[in-house]
Amino acid sequence: MSRRGWVLFIAMGLIWGIPYMLTKVAVDEVPPAALVFARTAIGAAILLPLAAKQGYLRPVLRHWRALLVFTGVEICIPWLLLSYAQQDLSSSLTGLLIAAVPLVGAVIVATTGHEHVDRRRVLGLLVGFAGVAALVGFDIDASSLWSVAAIGGVAVGYALGPIILSKYLAGQPGLGVMACSLTIAALVYTPFGIALWPEEALSTPAWLSVGGLGVICTAIAFVVFFMLIAEVGPARATVITYINPAVALVLGVSILDEPFTATTAFGFALILTGSVLATARDLRPRARDTDLPTVQPS
Repeated sequence: MSRRGWVLFIAMGLIWGIPYMLTKVAVDEVPPAALVFARTAIGAAILLPLAAKQGYLRPVLRHWRALLVFTGVEICIPWLLLSYAQQDLSSSLTGLLIAAVPLVGAVIVATTGHEHVDRRRVLGLLVGFAGVAALVGFDIDASSLWSVAAIGGVAVGYALGPIILSKYLAGQPGLGVMACSLTIAALVYTPFGIALWPEEALSTPAWLSVGGLGVICTAIAFVVFFMLIAEVGPARATVITYINPAVALVLGVSILDEPFTATTAFGFALILTGSVLATARDLRPRARDTDLPTVQPS
């Protein structure tokens, strides 16, 4: 992977390791649907004017069918499921479960023939997943069955989103796609956000968490994510979810007083090793038409 790819990869790993802590704090006071509304509305309010000023909206809206599907599988459904699950799950455990995304993405691109997955990358995915398994420790008592199932739905959505993005929205301005998607999601959740918003004033930590989710983890994050997909491809882009758990665990331990054990340290090592292997460049020649088209960053 190129130097630029590594910079984007690390940045996304950090940025998208933060939402688990922020969501955990926010859902203590804000219902899941209302939280999704706030997060998408803030992101849309920041990015929609920028995209409109640069003339990025009209080209994207011509692909409205693909845009609706992408919005549903990448934003509307996963963010609701994530917020629901974190009412029960800790931020660290949620981050660990989300690390299954690269494995799901690799299976999808391999079975559909869109992208070659060599043995080294498969080994990396397996090593990374072993790290997640070590961290979770198969402790089914740590969460409810429905919450774990919800995170499974999030993982599938996060794996499908980049593939849909690269296959059907290739060449479209990333800022335009992102702004339109967030606006659509905000409109969908507006009735729920209004009806379910807490009557009592939110605490300062809750407000900061909601704002951080909207500005840092949504508006800024999607700009960087589009650039990452364009640089390394959809399957490798999802490998950021092997770094996210490390960030989520560090924040959970240092800020939310979640436990840190020897198993956690061992899992960290496996996850980082798996990330390096899974994102390594395939040195064997391959036909260009086997690659998914990538989105050009704005």
